[in-house]
Amino acid sequence: MKKFTKSDIFTAIALLLFLFCFTIPTVAFYKVPEKIAKTGVDEIPSFVFPMWNFYQKGRYVSPYAPQGAANDLRQMIERKGEIGMMSFPVWAVRLEAPNYPVEAFPNGIPVYFHFDGYSGDVHEMNTINHFIGMYPMEAGAKIERMLSPFILIVTSLMMILFFVFRGKWSSLLMVAPILFPAGFFAFYVGWLYWYGHNLQEWGMFKVKPFMPTALGDGKVAQFITHSYPSIGFYILLMISALCIIAVLSRGKEIAQQAKRG
Repeated sequence: MKKFTKSDIFTAIALLLFLFCFTIPTVAFYKVPEKIAKTGVDEIPSFVFPMWNFYQKGRYVSPYAPQGAANDLRQMIERKGEIGMMSFPVWAVRLEAPNYPVEAFPNGIPVYFHFDGYSGDVHEMNTINHFIGMYPMEAGAKIERMLSPFILIVTSLMMILFFVFRGKWSSLLMVAPILFPAGFFAFYVGWLYWYGHNLQEWGMFKVKPFMPTALGDGKVAQFITHSYPSIGFYILLMISALCIIAVLSRGKEIAQQAKRG
């Protein structure tokens, strides 16, 4: 029976977190929004419904969501509710404006960024962005969102290979999960720049090209924005740290094995 080393344990924890929070829900929900738009519930695999309901627990419930249906995918589809992604949200942006009173909108207008799409009050945020001539959120990162399930699968497989193989160069397999937090933030900042520098003439308010706030609080016209990591980003940081520790532990284990000859 194989004796599990420290590197094995850290890798296993990181892999389970990555699979549960990102890979499994992203793959399971792949192209489901398109199927919902096309046929409603007809073409959606039956296992997606209880999965989405499970992952939705404890998440933001929009005041626009059909009453009593927010945690039930089937009801949300049938009652035309706005359906978010199943995977853990990585980043959150919240917008405050005079026309959204705190009494009715205690959280402002929040949207959440996932590897494979968005959740929250996406339609409302798009309406607000329209006023300053900004493209809707769905216009950006189309290729990244389309490829996200495959990228997550490959990264998961690389972590599994690191767990199985103990070669000298096996640490290279952990580069991707280690860099995921930085990679996501880099793409996020890049797309924010694109949105802020590609304003269109249809905007009611004329705003000069600008760089939206990526981290922290900002202001655009009469809107105040808050942009901060969501739970998924902190999990990615945890996974990255676990992978770094696993790589360092693996290096020590290989060195000790070499000494024993």
